[in-house]
Amino acid sequence: MNNCPDRSRASSVTSLAALLCVTLTACSNEPEPIPDYYGTLEPFARESVYFIVTDRFVDGDPANNYEDQGGEFGTFDIPIQHPDGGSGNIGYLGGDFRGVLDNAGYIRDMGFTAVWLTPVVDQPDEAFRGGKTIAESAFPDRGKTGYHGYWGVNFFVADEHLVSDGLDFGALTRSLKDDYDLKFVLDVVANHGSPSFTMPEDQPKYGEIYGPDGELIADHQNLHPTDLDPDNPLHQFFHRETDLNELSNINDQNPAVLDYFLDSYRYWIDQGVDALRIDTIRHMPHEFWKQIADGVREHRPGMFMFGEHWDNNAAAYAPHTYPENGGVSVLDFAGKERMRAVFGRESAPYSTIASYLHLDDGLYANPYDLMTFYDNHDMPRLDASVDGFRDANNWLFTSRGIPVVYYGSEVAFRAGTPEHGGNRDYFGQDRVDAAKSHDLRASLARVAGIRKASPALQRGLQVNLTFSDDTASFYRVYQHDGVYQTALVLLNKGDSPAEMSVDRWLAPGAWRDADGDDEIVIAGPDDALSATVAAHDLKVFLLDAPNENPGLAVELARLQAGARSRGTAAAP
Repeated sequence: MNNCPDRSRASSVTSLAALLCVTLTACSNEPEPIPDYYGTLEPFARESVYFIVTDRFVDGDPANNYEDQGGEFGTFDIPIQHPDGGSGNIGYLGGDFRGVLDNAGYIRDMGFTAVWLTPVVDQPDEAFRGGKTIAESAFPDRGKTGYHGYWGVNFFVADEHLVSDGLDFGALTRSLKDDYDLKFVLDVVANHGSPSFTMPEDQPKYGEIYGPDGELIADHQNLHPTDLDPDNPLHQFFHRETDLNELSNINDQNPAVLDYFLDSYRYWIDQGVDALRIDTIRHMPHEFWKQIADGVREHRPGMFMFGEHWDNNAAAYAPHTYPENGGVSVLDFAGKERMRAVFGRESAPYSTIASYLHLDDGLYANPYDLMTFYDNHDMPRLDASVDGFRDANNWLFTSRGIPVVYYGSEVAFRAGTPEHGGNRDYFGQDRVDAAKSHDLRASLARVAGIRKASPALQRGLQVNLTFSDDTASFYRVYQHDGVYQTALVLLNKGDSPAEMSVDRWLAPGAWRDADGDDEIVIAGPDDALSATVAAHDLKVFLLDAPNENPGLAVELARLQAGARSRGTAAAP
């Protein structure tokens, strides 16, 4: 209906009305504004991340292995047997920046856009003599080295096992960006330093922290935390109670601690860091991380950060995402548990997976900014068949969140093995080269490539349709700043092809297959989009136009309002 005055009967009154109508753009012949629909406007949500325990990836430079380091308490190649079977290694094995950079093309060609390495800071130079053995504890440290990077001693210096002549940290990040278009995620720790007590005799660097000029600023002196002297300046960096095993418990109440770590993060950020991953974020209070987040973003506006709060209850770690607590995203541990159930040996039905998404209840400041994953270096690798990994990747790269894949998962490397029984085994150049022809890696590259080319899969609202035993279907919808795309995702984790059909909320238009140029034209509300989805496979159809389905518009408006009720989306 046209609400403008009939110009054929114009008078001074109707002319004025017509002028007002044009001026206020209230006439029905003016185009209606296209509504915004998006899960997030966070720029980092475009990325997908490949996570590497640097020492266990590829030895690109044997000259920095320091095989004789530590003398009697050597640090290189220390094999260990897991009590439940399998073997591991708790010494350095040679992986370094050169090994990462030499294989940056391998990472990029899988469709990843960012690399996350374990911490790069200086570690002790001997194997730890205190603590407990693997037979005595679930988290043993006796005989172990800091090959993993989480036993920081000087948080301003890169560990000697990682750098090479001509390849320091800044050179690594520059080359990753300039030559391979890969962003860099820095893994940081403020909760703890190295193991600090229970040694038969105090060992060099253990329990010590050094400043940017190499000066000793803190020393546990092999004392139990309860024996630390609050009046001793060298003890004031530490709490006087234990936290994680024998690791030093950093004192978040000391302003000098805040300054030290903020200065450290700024130092590395200035060398090419694009995001921060915060280790053990749950072990320090929200007030500390709010100050860290504010300080980091004052230095680098918009810096994306995500923390590790290991708890399978989403409500436990969601508060980190709230603006008053620093607005730090998190690794989605609850989602990890559901993925392991659905895609692992248990093979739980798809219908059990959707509840962890929290798309409309406001639990998180924004659920679309969460880092999603199915395993990492601290837990057993996904216990699944090759097909299970394929199904997990298909879900990971199409559902809400920012996907993270642990090194080796592209070929189901050491599937099901725990930390000291194979989880952190050395990958090596030979395996990298062999992986290039592996079917699982090819399927990962395919779905990662589909996500990389789709703004809807990266940042669109998720609208769930059907979740059954072996199949799932949902939309992802992104409409913002002149970009309009709806993705229809069809997943099949069954052993046989599945005939799948969708007619609910299906908008008219030409839906193109994300794998090619084929199109399915939907002409009206009675049409359905039907496709055969092969076993352990997916289909993604894309509509590059604004949504014109009224029912979907209602659902999108509801989801848009509910997903971020705890906060606001980041500015683009």
